[in-house]
Amino acid sequence: MTTRAVISGLGVVAPTGVGARPYWRATVAGRNGIRPIGRPDASRSPVVLAGEVTGFDAARFIDDELRAETDRWTWFALAAAEMALADAALRPADHPPFHLSVVTSSGSGGNESGQRETHALWARQPGEAGAHQSIAWFHAAGAAQISIRHGLTGGCGVVAADGAGGLDALKHAWRRLRRGGKAVIVGGTEAPLSPFALACQSTLPTVHRGTDPERAYLPFSPHASGFVPGEGGALVVLEEKAHAAERGVRGYAELLGHAATHDAHHHTAPAADGVQLARAVTTALEQAGRAPEDVDVVFADGAGDPAGDAAEAAALRRVFGDRLAQVPVTVPKAGVGRLTSGAGALDAVTAALALRTGIVPPTRGGDAGAARERYGLRLVTRWTRPERLTTAVVLARGTGGFNSAVVLGSLDADSSY
Repeated sequence: MTTRAVISGLGVVAPTGVGARPYWRATVAGRNGIRPIGRPDASRSPVVLAGEVTGFDAARFIDDELRAETDRWTWFALAAAEMALADAALRPADHPPFHLSVVTSSGSGGNESGQRETHALWARQPGEAGAHQSIAWFHAAGAAQISIRHGLTGGCGVVAADGAGGLDALKHAWRRLRRGGKAVIVGGTEAPLSPFALACQSTLPTVHRGTDPERAYLPFSPHASGFVPGEGGALVVLEEKAHAAERGVRGYAELLGHAATHDAHHHTAPAADGVQLARAVTTALEQAGRAPEDVDVVFADGAGDPAGDAAEAAALRRVFGDRLAQVPVTVPKAGVGRLTSGAGALDAVTAALALRTGIVPPTRGGDAGAARERYGLRLVTRWTRPERLTTAVVLARGTGGFNSAVVLGSLDADSSY
């Protein structure tokens, strides 16, 4: 029996807003959350710009003791989970705990805590390393802390697939529902702006090294010069559709299909032909029972470097053929940066809000003419309300060849959001 799943609650921590509504308004307006990194310990970083979360009050969501035991990326996850549950009007205490699960994605884990404690270990004495390092840095810390806080015993897991992880986690959550679960808190957050994390990212030839936020991250542009790192992400409540309906919750969008592939090509560069990314899209569409001509919008991965953008355009051309020039393509993450595992999850939220409101948000700083001429894409550079917006494809790629595609379908529209 096919289990239908809907996104019934949203939780967002992003450089352009904390909470789904502030984030959505900023995204539709095309606001730029990319700025010079404000952390004093990043003053000597070769990477100058990032999508940094500001205005986030961790104390609003997490008590002092737990903050001392966990990393910033876990704070984001706990906060996003609280917001998603509240938005879905889902109180875990009102449900059998084994009906509820959590699945998150993580690319770098608690790198800030890991850096701090490793420095203490080697610079001073082993006894100076904090007792909580082991529960702060490891990739499952976010999922574990959410599970503990809300008493979720239906399952707890983490996906590590770099930028593709946020979408892959949705499929794992869907499997939980197919096995009898009723709801899953799922998504991804990241906080990769510590000196160690920035040093790791600076080794990639595709990272942007400029200083002008307005010309920093320009997917599908002739001026593209690399991606901009970012922090934050999103978690959602993915719920069995009948269970949501019983609670009187309609949800934002329905999860119709997912597929993941791997390029098996290079340790950092994507395959230029886009074959495996295209296969992820077509497989996800087949699972969803949709054809390429049914797709109303594509939320592209948007590498922001010429080779990566060309590979994605090649993949989309394989999927849509001559129709590609008519399919709206947007990259909202151009305003927040690439959030590693938080990127796909945040794009899924953005797509769900687009389906809910009937609005396709813009690619901040995009050049529609150049994208059409160079890549054959119809890049959305100003928000638009198309006549039909019922099916969205969301793409995500991770460093090393990970590809993931999700198909979302509309429920009832609500333009007042």
